[in-house]
Amino acid sequence: MDLRLRSRKAESATVVEVGGEVELHSAGQLRDELVRAGASDNPCVVVDLSRVTFIDSTGLGVLVGALKSVRERGALSLVCPQRSVRRVLEITGLTQVFPIFNTLEDAVASCIKLTAPNGAASSGGADGAETGDANGATGVQTASAKSMRAPATGMGGANG
Repeated sequence: MDLRLRSRKAESATVVEVGGEVELHSAGQLRDELVRAGASDNPCVVVDLSRVTFIDSTGLGVLVGALKSVRERGALSLVCPQRSVRRVLEITGLTQVFPIFNTLEDAVASCIKLTAPNGAASSGGADGAETGDANGATGVQTASAKSMRAPATGMGGANG
């Protein structure tokens, strides 16, 4: 449906603000914007999902692809205060891959720290995910994602 994108600089980061629905028909636009952001002079890319109302597997794939591309020379962080979008990231296990923050300020600060000359940009998303959520939500997300998977294995198929 409707996807809104805007890129801007914030300190030494490129912020890509995303709004609306990220789905099969609009994901290409987001991919193109993230490629441009990753090619900028800033090694730090922050994707602000604050105004995203829906994201499907195609959109998630675009984010993962951007992370793989950007982390070769920098870092990528997500801002995701929306409970519904964060829940999708939790269920898919992507909270273990991306550093996720509730505020843009926290995401930019962490991303810049990761890309500092003696930072840990080359370590990828897993290390950032543990330290990334300044609100301590990462541990809760991990437990929540695991508890979501556990009942599903016994509910259907030949085992259930």
